Amino acid sequence: LREEELVGGNALVEAATFLAILLGTMLGGWLVAQPGGAHWVGGVVIAVALLGYFSSRAVPLAPAAAPQLQIQWNPITETLRNIRFMRGNQTVFLSVLGISWFWFYGAMFLSQLPAYTKTTLGGGEQVVTLLLTVFSLGIGLGSLLCERLSGHKVEIGLVPLGSIGLTWFGVDLYFAAPGVAAASALSAGQFLAEAGNHRVLWDLLLIGLFGGFYIVPLYALIQTRSEASHRSRIIAGNNILNAAFMVAAALLAIVFLKAGLSIPQLLLVTALMNAAVALFIYRLVPEFLMRFLVWMLINTLYRIRARGLQHIPEEGAVIVAGNHISFVDALIVGGSIRRPVRFVMYHKIFKIPVLNFIFRTARAIPIAPAKEDEALLKKAYEDIDAALQNGEVVGIFPEGGLTPDGSIQEFKAGIERILARTPVPVVPFALRGLWESMWSRRDSRLRRMRLPRRLRARIELIADAPIAGETLKAAELQQRVA
Repeated sequence: LREEELVGGNALVEAATFLAILLGTMLGGWLVAQPGGAHWVGGVVIAVALLGYFSSRAVPLAPAAAPQLQIQWNPITETLRNIRFMRGNQTVFLSVLGISWFWFYGAMFLSQLPAYTKTTLGGGEQVVTLLLTVFSLGIGLGSLLCERLSGHKVEIGLVPLGSIGLTWFGVDLYFAAPGVAAASALSAGQFLAEAGNHRVLWDLLLIGLFGGFYIVPLYALIQTRSEASHRSRIIAGNNILNAAFMVAAALLAIVFLKAGLSIPQLLLVTALMNAAVALFIYRLVPEFLMRFLVWMLINTLYRIRARGLQHIPEEGAVIVAGNHISFVDALIVGGSIRRPVRFVMYHKIFKIPVLNFIFRTARAIPIAPAKEDEALLKKAYEDIDAALQNGEVVGIFPEGGLTPDGSIQEFKAGIERILARTPVPVVPFALRGLWESMWSRRDSRLRRMRLPRRLRARIELIADAPIAGETLKAAELQQRVA
């Protein structure tokens, strides 16, 4: 798939996976209840396996990304090799651990659902099917919503949102039904007739929904951040770890239940463990949390229409440069471009509380005029040069400060100094519609309170074709941005 299709493709795979789990569970339960049920189950399993085999034979052939690769047929050594490949890229490896944790969490809930329904909710087989359906539909819905919320790009900012929902509604599920049921073998209709049971259904639906937000971007991330020559081995290692975590979930459930925990308490502990795992991953890779804050800010205040971002190359050093209207310009541009962008920004904006965490995590480069801090100015140019030599994207606002009146100010010659040291392509961009924002200087002279005049305001980010950096002058760049 093309990169803009990856989130949607993964969403369809996840939705179909849980639909298959749901149908398989329902069909298995019905078959085993029939006369000679065990034989029917065995026969259907073999039939499904054969169907899967013949379907796989129809998958179009793809060229080998590493044709020289020799596969070791020892599963232990090959598994260790795959895991070593993954550990070479910390973001990918931790994303794989995040996916594996999701399967631990999901396996724990799905495996305990039948017993939870019987002992805690007093439901029969119909209620088990109902809860499984609600949970699976939640994951399918969350997976499909992911594409819309991410704007057809890999938006890892949705991952922390998903983990928050998994913990919040997992904890709420405990409080929705913490004790032993008074009734037994309730039908689906009898279960739904009790208003208090609706909270359980909502919790399971929302656990599934936020699970979709959590899992889909992680799958897309490991596909985009891994080298083509290693990607299949990383996917293989991911599947191995997924299975290992599901086995661990089963073993841990046995240990906790034998230790005296009830099923609601076991699910509560799992939800709290999810919070600890999430904090561990986001501490090691703060990019997840940074992108979450950017996504929340942008999607709460604005509706962005982005055009021309395909002009930014997929790899290699490049400068993106444009007009500077508001304090959140860097967040909007950085949150819209798929590649991480290292913005050069005035040191006082860099130090704004809360935003400072985002800027530091995004490895922004603080800069100051020579009259304010000559040492910081020198270091900024050195950091810019090092970033470009390393093949990164550097973001610059050549006006040198926020516009005081909404019009584009004269571009400073700093861009020429940067390109003289490291001539790289420059992609000009224009931000539109932000002068009305609470974050601009429109009302600074009137000393009004900085309140949003329009929530969900429409803004635009437009990029143009790259300009060769060898001969680019600040005035030419200003004209292109204008």
